[in-house]
Amino acid sequence: MPLDQPLNSLGLPKPPADTRVVVAMSGGVDSSVVAAQLAEEGYDVVGVTLQLYDHGAALAKKGACCAGIDIHDARRVAEEMNFPHYVLDYENIFKDAVIDEFADSYLAGATPVPCIRCNERVKFKDLLETARDLDADCMATGHYIQRKIGAHGPELHCATDANRDQSYFLFSTTPEQLDFLRFPLGHLPSKDATRALAARYGLAVADKPDSQDICFVPNGNYASVIEKLRPGAAEPGEIVHADGRILGTHEGVIHYTVGQRRGLGIGGLEEPLYVVKLNVDAKRVIVGPKSMLSTRTIPVREINWLGDSAFDGQSEWHVSVKVRSTRPPREAVIRPLSPTEAEVELLTPEEGVSPGQACVFYETGGTRILGGGWIWRG
Repeated sequence: MPLDQPLNSLGLPKPPADTRVVVAMSGGVDSSVVAAQLAEEGYDVVGVTLQLYDHGAALAKKGACCAGIDIHDARRVAEEMNFPHYVLDYENIFKDAVIDEFADSYLAGATPVPCIRCNERVKFKDLLETARDLDADCMATGHYIQRKIGAHGPELHCATDANRDQSYFLFSTTPEQLDFLRFPLGHLPSKDATRALAARYGLAVADKPDSQDICFVPNGNYASVIEKLRPGAAEPGEIVHADGRILGTHEGVIHYTVGQRRGLGIGGLEEPLYVVKLNVDAKRVIVGPKSMLSTRTIPVREINWLGDSAFDGQSEWHVSVKVRSTRPPREAVIRPLSPTEAEVELLTPEEGVSPGQACVFYETGGTRILGGGWIWRG
């Protein structure tokens, strides 16, 4: 191959026809458009869909990804665009790597984010290795995030459309994974632009609704899933004010999250009360005024750092952080304690910081994602 071979649209020095791309296809419009677009550009596309849990349970459930109907939709797109498609049974991997930890985290009083673990431990680990086994040059997904080449190699950047940006869920992508991954939708201005492309390619999924729930949590009912996975987990206990007053009883700590106000069943009080702490061992839900939810210092561990120099190579980093996917980044100072642990100090206190959630690091005033970690107490 000549040394001056120009880079193709995926940044590789090969003609598209000689470039094999594995596309992770969920059956939704986003990954379908990625596969169709790359196939139209002449790439050697291989579609792969993961079966993550029992089809029978999935088929009756709307608003979740990777269900039986979604596998059918992914296969249909592959047939329409004339590229091979495979379904891989990842049920055991998914249960071990994602579902079991989700249940155990809830039982420990945390508020887990299983979609991050799925990307980290399944899609960008096992599936990525499968892509390499298929001799792929890269793997493409339908995530709304951007991969850009910086002075030190590939960088992760927020999507152009802030409303679709999925950076919070992808902070644990490692530099090695980022070298192999591609995100063709990250530059699009809106979801409407994605659907317009789907219509242009004649895809049947062009108007398919977006998935809303965690794929194995129907209707967002976490507690019912936990009770099914861990029978007897919902043990009753007391609802206690932070000043020690017993205000009522509950049917299980798993029904509550830090920051929750509605559904406490302790009406008639002068001040609105919020869940400020969950004492799992004592089976107590601790409530208090909103002011008690305010947090300035956050311990973070399992840090994945995407900066250009060693994370613990300096005493502090001035960045912005997100502590919930739905909140904007806030300015903060990160003080490394080790290569994978740190104390994060928020310049403006946040309310409802919860163990089990992610703390994601961003370049202040820019679009680059610098990594992140897991909040482990708060």
